[in-house]
Amino acid sequence: MANTLLQISYSLATIENAVHQFWQCVYQYRVFAFSGNMGAGKTTFIQALCHYLKVVDHVSSPTFALINEYGFEQDGLVKTIYHMDWYRIRDAEEAINAGIEDTLDNQQAICFVEWAENVLELMPRPYIQVEIIPISKEVRQLTVLLQNV
Repeated sequence: MANTLLQISYSLATIENAVHQFWQCVYQYRVFAFSGNMGAGKTTFIQALCHYLKVVDHVSSPTFALINEYGFEQDGLVKTIYHMDWYRIRDAEEAINAGIEDTLDNQQAICFVEWAENVLELMPRPYIQVEIIPISKEVRQLTVLLQNV
């Protein structure tokens, strides 16, 4: 069952405000599934989110690496973000062999997953589903849902 937590529209000029609103709504969760068509802005939003969290590493699309790892400081502790891209993953077995299950099970890490719908059965519950839909060339609609079941 999904509950809508937030729905906003933003552009590149207002993405920082959208990221702030988003994080204030979901900071207590650790696993996030980002969905949207190719070019919808999933990686761009994650880059802005990592900037907001003051990630010290270069944030880029993990399309070929499958998993990128970033560090940031929160409440005086160094935390880890796993940024995953499951676009090329064909099934759960391939994902498990790639070590994706281990990253999702790490209770101390935050996981941002692009194309999670390709192996949705691996997503731990609860998780936050983030849908990004282009409204125009400049504007995106962001819908945030809590997935409990």
